[in-house]
Amino acid sequence: MITLDSPGVTDPTSTRGEYTVMVQSTAHPGRVAESPHGIAAAAGEYLACKVGGVEYGIGILHVQEIRVFETPTRIAEAPAHVLGVLNLRGLIVPVVDLRLRFGMADAGRDSRTALVVLNTGGRLIGLVVDGVSDVIALNGDQLRPVPEFGPGMAIDHLMAIGSVGQRMLVLIDICRLVASPETGLSAVTLS
Repeated sequence: MITLDSPGVTDPTSTRGEYTVMVQSTAHPGRVAESPHGIAAAAGEYLACKVGGVEYGIGILHVQEIRVFETPTRIAEAPAHVLGVLNLRGLIVPVVDLRLRFGMADAGRDSRTALVVLNTGGRLIGLVVDGVSDVIALNGDQLRPVPEFGPGMAIDHLMAIGSVGQRMLVLIDICRLVASPETGLSAVTLS
């Protein structure tokens, strides 16, 4: 387990308080709904992120870096959850507030707010989360299917529910989430 939110875990050479996760893994999280192997195909390593009091898991293989939140440049007429874009070492990266994307109220930003930079098939995106805690390895025995909900509740981007002791982690298929029309990135992504 790698703890990321403890004081002193930031890169001491950085003046902006950024830190990078460098984890080597052979795990490959898969989509539960498309896997012939069932829910066990979602087994792997996940970055645990808090959003609105709920812990979500993002496949660690998609995580490029974790940064302290900085205010992005707003893009006119972008959806409210698309906060704007950041210039990260010469690359323009759209920034999505996961709390707003999931329909939760804006809670503001504090010292624990993080920007998780993800690589989703060659495309970079920044996700704003309330905080990050650790990297969790989940095996098939620790995973349960996402319950069925009524019509109108989009859960296509949820892969499974992971359980570690008393913790529950909602696993996100980040590629599906980013590709969904509701995320609205095609209008703000700059090539």
